Amino acid sequence: MIALLSVAEIRAVEQAALTDLAPDTLMQRAGYAATNAALDLIAGPHQDARVLVLAGPGNNGGDALELACCLAKSDVQVSVLLFADPARQSPEAQLALQRAQTSGAQFFDTEAWRNLASTRWTIVVDGLFGIGLTRPIGGEMQALIECINGVTCPVLALDVPSGLDADTGQVVGEFGIAVHASHTITFIADKPGLHTGAARDYSGEVQVAPLDIEERHFPTPHAWLNDASQFSGTLRKRPEDSHKGSYGDVAVIGGAHGMAGAPILAARAAAYCGAGRVYAAFIDAPPAYDGAHPELMCRLASEFDFSRATLVVGPGMGSSPAAHDLLARALHAHGALVLDADALNLIAAEPGLQQILTQRKQATLMTPHPLEAARLLACTSAQVQADRLAAARALASRFHATVVLKGSGSVIARMDGIAVINATGNPGLATAGTGDVLAGVCGALLAQHCPVWEAALAAVWLHGVAADNLVQQGIGPVGLTASELLPALRAALNRLAQQHA
Repeated sequence: MIALLSVAEIRAVEQAALTDLAPDTLMQRAGYAATNAALDLIAGPHQDARVLVLAGPGNNGGDALELACCLAKSDVQVSVLLFADPARQSPEAQLALQRAQTSGAQFFDTEAWRNLASTRWTIVVDGLFGIGLTRPIGGEMQALIECINGVTCPVLALDVPSGLDADTGQVVGEFGIAVHASHTITFIADKPGLHTGAARDYSGEVQVAPLDIEERHFPTPHAWLNDASQFSGTLRKRPEDSHKGSYGDVAVIGGAHGMAGAPILAARAAAYCGAGRVYAAFIDAPPAYDGAHPELMCRLASEFDFSRATLVVGPGMGSSPAAHDLLARALHAHGALVLDADALNLIAAEPGLQQILTQRKQATLMTPHPLEAARLLACTSAQVQADRLAAARALASRFHATVVLKGSGSVIARMDGIAVINATGNPGLATAGTGDVLAGVCGALLAQHCPVWEAALAAVWLHGVAADNLVQQGIGPVGLTASELLPALRAALNRLAQQHA
């Protein structure tokens, strides 16, 4: 598992490690690691490569200077633009500057950046601002970053792309700017702000360089990147001696007038992901059957026995009094419960429903998108997106539930503050119905006795992998539909079960 540490935690690890080391040791190690990352991006002979190193005023700039020194000694043609007053640099960065100046790297006046686009660079290295940036980048540095974002060669960011918040994954400042890196090498530990929110548009491929810091200096993590190792232990090979009752029942509650497609999508997803029996219970008059999947059983929600199944409540549910009453019944049910879409909006608007929800003892999984999360937290979606980990944790704590905050780098959180960021998926999922599919996957895994935390991790991971596999086959991201996810989900789940069960 890959742990994610906050900026404060990274600072503490760094200070603890330096008590046993010479002051510039970690900077030199970062420079060596970054050099190896840069050399991996050079396809031809080193002496033919032209690398532009942009070094800023802090220790991130010192890391860049160490890299410049090492690259020059590897026969790479290195050009350095130093956006710092050497007299005001830290002692460690000053030592790095001295080494770079005697290495063969060429230093140019910072005004040379205006001609940056006229040179055919092999790599541009971003060492302008690191994890300590708290103010939006403006003025001449903004123009510089706009120029960097226009190059066609690989851009390697050191620690974090300049302008990106390493904790939240958002660009610093409402009108700020950040470097669009193709690759990021991050130091000491991975960081949440490289994987959620806007981050995936800026950080590119992320590589972690621990800098050989002893394990004893690291805190117990409270956030991780999602991967199959965190939930694969709950997947079991199906015994030959089993039947449909062995794999649980799922009932999707929703389908108000004009919104029958949402519960059908969720129900189909539950069937494709292995639920033994699946019901679609409609607020409006149900169809006689699903023509594409007649194995689904369509019912009138008001007449359905909620005690017989894992419930997925909300897809296409609407906000009518009938929807409110059905949701209240579902919240009182004694089985596992997935809350999505309109169920979340009804809960946000009704304190009585919130109270029932917080008193539930059974497994509860909530799957809001940012606007639904904002309604539940009585804030704006911009505030949710400004710190997605904090928002997901707040929801889990407030409603005593496991929460999936959907979006780029979906955040899964639980009541004790543990959070996981999912790295699978792509913009093909930004289309109607994919959230209904995710809710159905969650329901299917819960019905098959997967614990709620592992069910959430597995569902989000599989949902993203299915979309990734489709895009690799040329299906999407543009035009990918929710229905196309279903067979891809089934294939991904069976492949994973075969590998890990």
